Amino acid sequence: MATRKTVRKPNTSKEELLGFYREMLLIRRFEEKAGQLYGMGLIGGFCHLYIGQEAVVVGLEAAAEDGDKRVTSYRDHGHMLACGMDPKGVMAELTGREGGYSRGKGGSMHMFSKEKHFYGGHGIVGAQVPIGAGLAFADKYLGNDRVTFAYFGDGAANQGQVYETYNMAELWDLPVIFVIENNQYAMGTSVQRSTKSPSLWERGAAYGIPGEEVDGMDVQAVKAAGEKAVAHCRAGKGPYILEVKTYRYRGHSMSDPAKYRTREEVQKMREERDAIEHVRELLLTGKHATEDELKAIDKDTKAIVNDAAEFAKESPEPALDELYTDIYADA
Repeated sequence: MATRKTVRKPNTSKEELLGFYREMLLIRRFEEKAGQLYGMGLIGGFCHLYIGQEAVVVGLEAAAEDGDKRVTSYRDHGHMLACGMDPKGVMAELTGREGGYSRGKGGSMHMFSKEKHFYGGHGIVGAQVPIGAGLAFADKYLGNDRVTFAYFGDGAANQGQVYETYNMAELWDLPVIFVIENNQYAMGTSVQRSTKSPSLWERGAAYGIPGEEVDGMDVQAVKAAGEKAVAHCRAGKGPYILEVKTYRYRGHSMSDPAKYRTREEVQKMREERDAIEHVRELLLTGKHATEDELKAIDKDTKAIVNDAAEFAKESPEPALDELYTDIYADA
């Protein structure tokens, strides 16, 4: 079993670095726009932003292959964008419009894409973990060599159903990667205050599940760890745990003033550990891109997000008849 942090620094091509930069920047700008729309009253209900955690899902998607599955919690917009879902459809769903992925009936926490093998963001804390094992069981049963990424946070890591799932997944050698997105604060209480064993991935040892801790602010390190975990699962060796140490800049949700930490702490993380700035510096110091080229990428990204917001605003609300659809499966 692994007993150390991931420290691998893989060689990354210019094209891949630029791809990481674009994808992380898209998530950042999308979430900033979602926050604006929420403030304007165009997004209702709960809205949990992914700002600060972009390297986690972008790095792991770089290790995935077509047909691999993913399931996550309610902090899910970044996962949708990273697996290739259309920003217009995601934003329209956030605003409850019929152009959304769930035709405006699901909102932020109930969006799915069969085409992209995205099986939802789930509002019940930890509920997605056994669902992820179920997806992996289906793939093992079918013998199709697919892997499932089951994402959950440090708060959900204390849920009993997580450990029931660990036990079953290891018993049946399921091809599932349990990704703990440890952003340090769960709903608002630090890991140090809420968890006696702060190394969360090591809890898998009780079930014989290997794993490791990863720097979630370094997209290259996340990709390298993801490739190792994927290879483990595809080889038929059962599940793997990745505890990805990351940090969210905003509150738990848009309604959270985040008074449990100081502004200075957040600012220090932004200035010293930001994942997007890290890749930006690699591109500039490696002479893979100029300042003007990176500004152009940012301009293009903002245009994509603004188009998504306009599409969402112009898309009509669902018709009343939609109340009676998607209740029963078609026989």
